[in-house]
Amino acid sequence: MSSLLHVGDRLDLDLETERWVCGKCSQDLGNARDNVKRGLLVAERDPAEVHPPLIAGEFTFSPNPQWVRILEFYCPGCGLQVETEYLPPGHPITNTTELDLDAIKARLAAGELVLDDGHLRPAGEEQR
Repeated sequence: MSSLLHVGDRLDLDLETERWVCGKCSQDLGNARDNVKRGLLVAERDPAEVHPPLIAGEFTFSPNPQWVRILEFYCPGCGLQVETEYLPPGHPITNTTELDLDAIKARLAAGELVLDDGHLRPAGEEQR
């Protein structure tokens, strides 16, 4: 049985090795007890490039680059964009995906949960 848990449409977690894995190419992205973003490539984008003004005039809007930075995170193996983050300049990169691995593994071992095709479900619930 596979030990891969789908954490999102672009990110998997190997419960056996406790490693983050790219959901597309299976590239190892680092220790699952650490911030997955440490294992990803980072690109900083100009807010005006991402959100160009759509009409001319004084009331159009594009985020001020002195107030916000846009960070895109990519798999180093295949280039898949895994996540995007909007942060104030100087703010540290956040950890947006933190799982209680010990609790998940304990509940799987106790039979409370079942890992079914990459998804957790309560034991006794029918397969999808």
